[in-house]
Amino acid sequence: MARRFNPRSTPAENLLIIVRSVPWKLLVLLVILVIIAVPAFLYGTRFGSHLLPSLSGYIYKLTGPAPAAAPTPLPAYPGLLPQAGSIQYTIKEGDSCDSILTFQMRMNDAGQVFSDANPETVKALNAALGVDCHHIQPGAVLKLSPQYPLVTLGGVVLKIDATSPQQVLPTPLINIPQKPSSVDCSGGCLLTVRVAPQAQVRLLVQTTLTINVGSWVWAQALMARKSVAGFANYPYADPGASFNGMSLHACDLQVDNTHDDDSLSCDQISPNTIDDDGGSWLLGVTGPGGLDHWSYHLRVPSGTQVMVWLSAHGGSLKFQAGNPVYRYDAASQLYVKM
Repeated sequence: MARRFNPRSTPAENLLIIVRSVPWKLLVLLVILVIIAVPAFLYGTRFGSHLLPSLSGYIYKLTGPAPAAAPTPLPAYPGLLPQAGSIQYTIKEGDSCDSILTFQMRMNDAGQVFSDANPETVKALNAALGVDCHHIQPGAVLKLSPQYPLVTLGGVVLKIDATSPQQVLPTPLINIPQKPSSVDCSGGCLLTVRVAPQAQVRLLVQTTLTINVGSWVWAQALMARKSVAGFANYPYADPGASFNGMSLHACDLQVDNTHDDDSLSCDQISPNTIDDDGGSWLLGVTGPGGLDHWSYHLRVPSGTQVMVWLSAHGGSLKFQAGNPVYRYDAASQLYVKM
């Protein structure tokens, strides 16, 4: 019996058979997918070449070290320092030393601070005014000084001394790199502060804020008063005393850019008569590195030594329109009303 040979299909015939076996809808779908996929692949490749470097840079910025902050420039020092001084007053008919101090200097406690029950206090007042308060005469000229004056200052911390014992940490058995630590001033610190290129003061502070050598501090402080034997609460500063090297007790404290809202208010520093007087006299120098920091908006040229009255409001001191303002006249060595 003769063999039968089935001719083999050609590749073209095989392809035709496969195509005929596939539904035409699927073929159309494949063509559409190819048309979409090729441009998408090309676009994605080009977009990814730009996206990946940008994404890598963004992640590096997030995880990399933070850039060092530029140091804040320190304010410029005032050209002058606060000056203790007096104003002139001419005695009028019916005046007494108590009434003069009460109405001219707003010293409501004058009769208690200077009392005949303590002759040493009256003797000190007579010396300060330049008259005998028991025999004053109309027309006589007095020099009236601010009682328990406050002073404004700003400066850079040069040294920090704790006034209370610091906690001693145990010495580690192995060498561990130690970071410089700040002194705990919650119990009190004595700061050496440069307030002018050639002037330093000793500032007693009590704060929970961090203070480092190099910090800039702003403060109002009770000015050092003249020492008078037998009169511990003598209220007047010594006009001849140098501000350089003076020791001051701070209130209304700010360290760098942080104000200490929990620091002592000025009426908590003893002695003072702020609450009874309804305010306090303040000595300062106008300008960005001085009194301007407190935004009292005085209409006084920058660099002027002034004495202003601050009114007490709820434990804080504020300058109000109409409060007396005096400028220091170096020629007469007196404060002159503006």
